[in-house]
Amino acid sequence: MTSRGDYGYDAPYALIIFAALGAAGVAGAAAFWFAGNRRQASILAAYGAFFLGQALSFLFTTRRGKFLVWKEVLDGLHLRGDERVLDMGCGRGAVLTAVAARLRTGRITGIDLWSAHDQSGNAREVTLRNASIEGVADRVEIETGDMRAMPFADAAFDVVVSSLAIHNIPSEAGRAKAVSEAWRVLKPGGRLAIADIRRTARYAATLRDLGARDVERRSLGWRFWYGNPFAATSLVTASKPD
Repeated sequence: MTSRGDYGYDAPYALIIFAALGAAGVAGAAAFWFAGNRRQASILAAYGAFFLGQALSFLFTTRRGKFLVWKEVLDGLHLRGDERVLDMGCGRGAVLTAVAARLRTGRITGIDLWSAHDQSGNAREVTLRNASIEGVADRVEIETGDMRAMPFADAAFDVVVSSLAIHNIPSEAGRAKAVSEAWRVLKPGGRLAIADIRRTARYAATLRDLGARDVERRSLGWRFWYGNPFAATSLVTASKPD
C-alpha cells in the first residue's frame, strides 16, 4: 500500500493521553526509586510500561500497521481496475489512494465531514494533496458529506470501502443508517468492506437484515490494534445479490 503522502494520526488525543500517562508513570517510578521506596517505584514502573506499550501499539498501527493490513484486504478484493469505488469517511486518503493506485479506467470517490478530532489535520485539501503526491489525482473525486445521507444515486458504485469511520457516529441508529447508505449506493453484484473498531457485529447484522450475501466478520490482528486487543479492528465484508 502506498504511503508517500502524509496521512496524519488517528484519534491523536488518545495517542497523546497514552504517551503522557506512560511518561508520568516512568517519571514517578524514578522519583520513588531514588527516594528509596522500591515497592511504589515498581508499581509506577509497571503502570508506565503498560501505557507506553499502548502508545507504541497505537503509533505503529496509525503510521504503519493499518497500511500493511489494508494492502492485504485490497489484494483480496481482486479489483479489475475499471470499478467505481466509494470510500466512506476517507479522511486524509490512506485507503482512497491505495485503491486509486489499483485502478486504470475506474475512479474512486471519497466522502468525509473532515473532523480533525478523529484524525489529525483532516481536511479536503490535504486529501487532494496526498492524491497528487501518490500520482493518482486523475482517478480521485472528493465530496464533503454525511455518511448517513450521501449525495449519490442508488447503485452508483461497484465497491464500497470504509476504514475506522462509522464508529465515530454517536448513535446506533446513525451507524445503522450509514451501513444502509453503503448498501443503497452499492450496485447489484457489488462488494463492501468495512474495517472498524467496536460495533462491527451490528454492521454485519444490519447487512444481513438488508439481504446481503456472504457476510463475514473477522479480526484484522495485532497490526490493527489501537493500543490493546480491546481496541482491535475487525473487517466486515459482504456482497449484494445480482
